[in-house]
Amino acid sequence: MKRKIKNSVGIWAFGPTATRFVPGGYHVEVINETMEEKTERVVNGLMDYIDGFEYHYPNEINEKNIEPIKKILDSAGKDIYCLALGHHVNPNYALGSFINPNPKIRREAIDIAKAGIDMAGSIGANFIIWPGGEGYNYPFQTNYEEMWNNFINAIAELTEHANKMKVTIFLEHKNSEPAMKIAMRNIGMTLYVINKIKERGIDTSNLKVNMDWQHLIMNGENLAEYARLLAMENKLGHHHANSGWGLFDDDNMVGALCFMETLELAKELQEIGYGKNGERIGYDLFPYTENQIEAVKQSVINWEFIYEVANKIDNLELKKAKDCKDAVKAIREVYKALGANC
Repeated sequence: MKRKIKNSVGIWAFGPTATRFVPGGYHVEVINETMEEKTERVVNGLMDYIDGFEYHYPNEINEKNIEPIKKILDSAGKDIYCLALGHHVNPNYALGSFINPNPKIRREAIDIAKAGIDMAGSIGANFIIWPGGEGYNYPFQTNYEEMWNNFINAIAELTEHANKMKVTIFLEHKNSEPAMKIAMRNIGMTLYVINKIKERGIDTSNLKVNMDWQHLIMNGENLAEYARLLAMENKLGHHHANSGWGLFDDDNMVGALCFMETLELAKELQEIGYGKNGERIGYDLFPYTENQIEAVKQSVINWEFIYEVANKIDNLELKKAKDCKDAVKAIREVYKALGANC
């Protein structure tokens, strides 16, 4: 399948898919699968659909298994596009990693993240920081000033280290889960973190944002608007493509829900020129009960269709509609591209 923008997929989509109601997961057949076996299974199943892969460090990929994983990927012509920090699954960080009240734990967490950045640098990958466990669960539980200072201090130190290693960091926000109130829970807070680090005189040109679509949808943040906003600030770094009902991080197939919002995003990315400098669409899915390989395939097919529909929208007529904020005309042009006889 010829893709308009290169892509990648998170290997975490192919695990047991555990929930708190089914802690063993719905896909019991893969519980004992090694990461090498999982990688080989997924590569073979998605050979014509996916360009690269993403792994969490140090739980999914680490110094012990990176070579055999790379060998499998290299033989198939695939790469590792991103490593993502996996502190959220470590029970030692129940009270946070970068914001933990214990300074020894904070130091350990930062050092592990640095090791992940080093690995990313060694293989030419990017590094995602999604601070899902950095937050709190109750009112009166947290000293907010201390929490934010510790978090920004950690990201600042990691940014400086990443600059030395020539690694781009993608910050990814989410409003809740696993922490009920994640500190960096919206786009504004993410840009706040970047700006606070910039105020310290640290180069933030390689500190950008990963837009997880369902994370934005959960917040009521419009995909296309925020993609443009980040592009205006040169902070649009990566995408985690998915969809959902908007109440929880469903990580459903792309375009299964929020179709029109996804279509508008595709059009905005075309106008921005996203992908021309090597950027990718990364699929972050969690197929609870579905066939995992087929769910990812369908997401790729759906996105390519959506992207092509966006390309059919008459740019001149759409601009005319936007120039006078004519919603009727704008929607008419969209439906013409979808095949409606308007």
